[in-house]
Amino acid sequence: MTNLRQPVKEMKADDLKVRIYRDRAEMGAAAGADVAAKIKELLGTKPGIRMIFAAAPSQNEVLDALAADPDVDWSRITAFHMDEYLGLPPGSPQAFGRYLQERLFDRVKPGTVYLIDGANDSDAECSRYAGLLAEAPIDIVCLGIGENGHIAFNDPPVADFDDPLLIKPVELDEDCRRQQVNDGCFPDMDAVPTHALTLTVPALLSGAHLYCAVPGPTKRQAVGRTLSEPIRAACPSTSLRRHPDCTLYVDLDAYGEAVR
Repeated sequence: MTNLRQPVKEMKADDLKVRIYRDRAEMGAAAGADVAAKIKELLGTKPGIRMIFAAAPSQNEVLDALAADPDVDWSRITAFHMDEYLGLPPGSPQAFGRYLQERLFDRVKPGTVYLIDGANDSDAECSRYAGLLAEAPIDIVCLGIGENGHIAFNDPPVADFDDPLLIKPVELDEDCRRQQVNDGCFPDMDAVPTHALTLTVPALLSGAHLYCAVPGPTKRQAVGRTLSEPIRAACPSTSLRRHPDCTLYVDLDAYGEAVR
């Protein structure tokens, strides 16, 4: 990393490594560089790796940094994503699969891409995608944290740290849906779908290496809760503090405290 990507502060919350950067550009560049380094390290000893990606504006800088690294052998990567809306019209620009296709997959051409089909029957799609996820361990997960503390679409009302499923249909809570408007993804609440398919908390935490990027002032409360609240489903992101190798990247706007 260059000096510009050095964190202004580092700390730990239980097992969770936390790195605070001056702004979201430095945060995204640092997180992307770390993910790329881990990919190269793993591909040095394995024929291929399996990754799960979040789809949200908060991930833009991380994905851009990943796509810009010319030394990542994407042909040996199998890519998944972690959630998808139900009920969107075909070809909708808000679909998470489309976001990742345009933002990353079309640019780097992974060897295999498995997208969640939100137009398929929910039970059938959960069975199909769970089967793909279960074929081999997940190596890397690139994720974020929602304003209500969700990871993927595991909102506080539906998050289950001991969920026996890998993927399930969920009803989105109001705070989660409002975030989609705040992020500029939908014009108003009426346009935001009420249901989605999501990878569960255990599915996400099954990844060997987790990289969680959370920029911006709208995430300040969620970051504070993640680091300080008891580990429980009332704030699903607190589960990250139990993972043996998870790094949380935040900017000063998200961290929200004076850093010397």
